[in-house]
Amino acid sequence: MHRHNSQAGGPSRRSVLTAGVAAATAVALGATSPGAVARAADGGTGPGGDWFADPARAVRPRFRWWWPDGLVDPDEIAREIDQIADAGFGGVEIAAVHHSVQDKSVLDTARHGWGGKPWRDGVEAALSQAARRGVTVDITLGPSWPVAVPGVTPDDDAAAQELAYGRAPVAAGATYQGPVPPPVRAAAGGVTRQRLLAVQAARVEPANATRKETGLDFGSVRDLTASVTDGTLTWTAPGAGDWVLISYWQRGSGQQPESGPHSAPAAYVVDHLSAEGTAAVTGYWESQVLTPSVRRLLKAAGGTFFEDSVELETTGLTWTTGLPDAFEEHTGRPLLPYLPALVLDKSNQVFAFEAQLTRQIRHDFWETVSGLFNRHHLGALRDWAHPLGMGLRAQPYGLQTDAIASAAILDVPEGESLGFKNLDDFRCLAGGRDMAGHTVLSCEAGAYNGSAYSTTWDRFLRTMGGAYAAGVNQTVVHGFSYATAPGVSWPGFAAFSPYNGTPGYGESWGPRQPTWQHVTDLSGYLGRVHRVLQTGTPRVDVAVFRQTGYSATGIGASWFTATGVPLGWTHQFLSGPLLALPSATVSAGRLAPDGPAYKALFVEGDFFYASTPTLALADARRILELAEAGLPVVLFGAFDQALTPGVPAPGETDRLREVLARLLALPHVVRVTDKTAIGDALTRLGVTPDARYATASTLLNAHRATAEADFYYLCNGKHAETVKPPVAAIDHEVTLRRTRGGAAVPYLLDPWTGEAVRLARYTRDGDGFTLRVTLQPGQTAIVALGRPGLFGDRDGDRPYAVATDADAVLFTRRGLAVRATTAGTRTTRLSTGRTVTTAVPSVPEPIAPARWQLEVEDWYPGATATKTEKVRRTVTLDALLPWSRIPELADSAGIGRYRTTVTLPAEWDASHGALLDLGQVSDTFRVTVNGTRLAPADRLHPVVDLGTLLRSGENTLEVEVATPLINRLRAAQPAVFGGVARQDHGLVGPVRLTPYVQADLD
Repeated sequence: MHRHNSQAGGPSRRSVLTAGVAAATAVALGATSPGAVARAADGGTGPGGDWFADPARAVRPRFRWWWPDGLVDPDEIAREIDQIADAGFGGVEIAAVHHSVQDKSVLDTARHGWGGKPWRDGVEAALSQAARRGVTVDITLGPSWPVAVPGVTPDDDAAAQELAYGRAPVAAGATYQGPVPPPVRAAAGGVTRQRLLAVQAARVEPANATRKETGLDFGSVRDLTASVTDGTLTWTAPGAGDWVLISYWQRGSGQQPESGPHSAPAAYVVDHLSAEGTAAVTGYWESQVLTPSVRRLLKAAGGTFFEDSVELETTGLTWTTGLPDAFEEHTGRPLLPYLPALVLDKSNQVFAFEAQLTRQIRHDFWETVSGLFNRHHLGALRDWAHPLGMGLRAQPYGLQTDAIASAAILDVPEGESLGFKNLDDFRCLAGGRDMAGHTVLSCEAGAYNGSAYSTTWDRFLRTMGGAYAAGVNQTVVHGFSYATAPGVSWPGFAAFSPYNGTPGYGESWGPRQPTWQHVTDLSGYLGRVHRVLQTGTPRVDVAVFRQTGYSATGIGASWFTATGVPLGWTHQFLSGPLLALPSATVSAGRLAPDGPAYKALFVEGDFFYASTPTLALADARRILELAEAGLPVVLFGAFDQALTPGVPAPGETDRLREVLARLLALPHVVRVTDKTAIGDALTRLGVTPDARYATASTLLNAHRATAEADFYYLCNGKHAETVKPPVAAIDHEVTLRRTRGGAAVPYLLDPWTGEAVRLARYTRDGDGFTLRVTLQPGQTAIVALGRPGLFGDRDGDRPYAVATDADAVLFTRRGLAVRATTAGTRTTRLSTGRTVTTAVPSVPEPIAPARWQLEVEDWYPGATATKTEKVRRTVTLDALLPWSRIPELADSAGIGRYRTTVTLPAEWDASHGALLDLGQVSDTFRVTVNGTRLAPADRLHPVVDLGTLLRSGENTLEVEVATPLINRLRAAQPAVFGGVARQDHGLVGPVRLTPYVQADLD
């Protein structure tokens, strides 16, 4: 197990730890990175022992582990499990991915393909070694993506299907005589048969046309299928208007998983909408993969089967044989008359009826598809996995299906940092997870196009900071590549690099990367964040109802996304099927009171269909039931004139409006038509956020609650990766609500060190605790509101500070103390009402070290693709510069150790300390002072408290920095990486040592 890296004992250790506690409470949350673990200093532990400081493997981050199919060695597999475990990670996901290998023949899929014996031997080696090391193993359901298995051919009923279309114009009164119009697009390779589903004629209606779609008159659609004889058709158009003949052809899509072949015979993508498609997957596993030993190991592993995003590729419309029957069962209407408004040509709609009818038809169709996908694919795979001791984790988006409902079906829904447009995409999946009572929302984390071997952990942390606030609480890091494959170059096989001659997608982490020397700092940080965000139950302010439950769209919620979130509000998205879950009850005005406990339901027009105010009649009735049970509801838009989202049955629209009239008549239901009035409407209903900010802010928050404490994750983060301008530092007050009664005090939990300290400065008003929060861009803080002594502290109910003009106030063993970086008298007002003054003697001026000795371990390609040569270089620097601007290091990558000496005055004593601000440093770093290495420091705010490690006279400071490999690869492989500009890595500064004096309050 990875443990917090505190330094060896000795007389100074306790004072160093005490100084670290002080740093945690300096001025504001996030101001500095504490130097060590308060629980050790206080002799106590957190809830459940080391649950925060040393999080269990189960909550630690995991790796997407890319294999070149079955071309793997079991001994190397075991070694890589050890490497991942030693680095403090908790699991792996075995995935056959090799986009970087252009000549697939070198992988010898006939003997080393996915699913074959060598691949199974590798899986057994991984499962066996993982069991020894306590690491979880997940396995993709097929090679690469989408899900496919060997043995399925494109013409099989179990293969992915498409509906292709043909068309032919017919003038008014003219006669068409000839073959049924063939598909406008040829079938994919390997597809040898296609079946004519239907032939129709429809009159062209220009008034219904759009920029890309041919307008048709719905009332004119005629079924001509019965008139087809031996593949030919004779038909005379009526005398008015132009007409079009439309033919519909069902056939296999012929899609194979990405970057294949992966097996022999080749695998083809299965039908994701039918029981036959799922049976092909489970049947292959049962007959070819699940040997007795694999079954036994899987049962013990307790991992998940995984499916990547559903990227079904068709030239026409995604289809399955049972769709017409399923549509009629779902809607009570036949599907065929509506087909013209549904057919696609390379993802583009072809025909349209009147706009409202077209919207309703498409809604009904994709709602039917969603039901088939969730029932026959996700639900069936989950039910098959459970008896094997496995769960089902998946990215349930890619089709136009209800991903919110899918997330409730899955054991672990997953999103992705690359494909998601903003945080609302994660909030969609989080709504499904939380209403279903599941715990984990996973994320494929840190994939960046064009960034192979140049990705920094700094960038990773900035990306993931906001995702955690939106509901993510587990990361599957993208990724860890198997060591080698035929023909690869240094530093070894990478799944996505090179990619079509370019650097490709990052990143391939592991011992090949210099930053791996420090990666336990990162895995510890991520594990502690996960630990908190998987604790207890979520608490979310508002549920936003979504008529169309798509995800990966970037479409947010009116007012909440742009205005509410910057004020502290939190929200998630629900769709209709979630309102039928057992959790969808109301108690004390809260929806799902034992889960997210939403305080209100917000309903607006359907963003996916021109913001039309729609509600299905069944959903409207359910919302009325919830409102009658006491749930506050806000409707935004003309819901007094609402429409059904699908094609209405006779009288259905009138019945819908009757239900909504009853809903709008309730005293705690408000309808607004002005977006800016939404916040005021919530206030009138008595609904307020759990976190309230003193000013609009880029601060994001997530709230979890247990019987012992409320946990708030705070991040000064971006709503999306592409947000401009960049996030700036924040400094303002935040009020956090305690959801349970009883004595409580605030704690700051540092995910970098595992330290938990009681905050010494705050104000309290009822269940609200007001704290000052200062965070740099991307930086996070975790606050717990819990009973005194919860984390082993001994401060009890001692008075605390409510105001001070000192730089910081903190608890020490002797009571309260203040810190100051300048001399003078400091005034502190206590919670008892008493005001205390403290004299601070002279404080040394800040110091900017002038000269540094830099020793570099420069990494070069070795004798083989997996060997690295390390050349040592020494440089004396009179000014700090990035390596790219130091002639001797311009193309260097590796590890640099910077050393300097600072001299402190003779009067320096135990009351003194200092903060070391490293300025700009890239990528990972560690700090050592006078031979003692400090605990991990905040990568996004590299300011560390040196505590009592400093002494009068000379002091030696060392900063160890590890860089990405890109600058070396530019020189070593210019054909692939030469187009990437040199990057500025190393310690750039400015570095500043700011002394302080710590004095006890009288």
